[in-house]
Amino acid sequence: MATRSGYNIINQYGLYFVTFTIVGWVDVFTRKACKTIMVEALQYCVEHKGLCLHAYVIMESHVHLVLSAAADSAGLSAIIRDLKKHTSNEIVKWVRDSGRESRKKWMLMVFEYYAKFNTRNSVYQVWKQDNQPKELLHPEFTLQKIRYIHDNPVVAKIVDQPADYLHSSARNYLSRSDVLLEVAVIDFGIQEGYVLV
Repeated sequence: MATRSGYNIINQYGLYFVTFTIVGWVDVFTRKACKTIMVEALQYCVEHKGLCLHAYVIMESHVHLVLSAAADSAGLSAIIRDLKKHTSNEIVKWVRDSGRESRKKWMLMVFEYYAKFNTRNSVYQVWKQDNQPKELLHPEFTLQKIRYIHDNPVVAKIVDQPADYLHSSARNYLSRSDVLLEVAVIDFGIQEGYVLV
């Protein structure tokens, strides 16, 4: 069976928009501890694995990212694999052992259910496998995806303005200092014939 190249990371050092989604759309990131797991994992990958993080938002059941990999890294697929494996293990550990998750039994049941259909998992599956990668080759498309990321909490009616949401890079793109994670902000410069609003 042929693979669909539109859903694979072909250029390991290119710029990509990806989405990580929790199986069953379980809203694990309503928990501050789980958001912290994601933030710390992203930071670790930036500092130690060559991840170049350009934009992000952590929503209740999914994470949108614009990212690339440094030339001396193992490539984007390897970084994503390690990031998802680590965060999966840490989220399960927190749900199972923290004593602070009131929906523990249900959440573990959902993770266990999805693992049955995936031979790569032993007991639990936290993330869907498909990251829906889209390579960002044009400034207009890149800017569209970054706006989409930053507008997610507004569309979800969590905040009124993108920069009001702490767990995204919207503040980074406004050059604010009160950011959660440093990102490699993409400078779109002046685009003739293209209005940046």
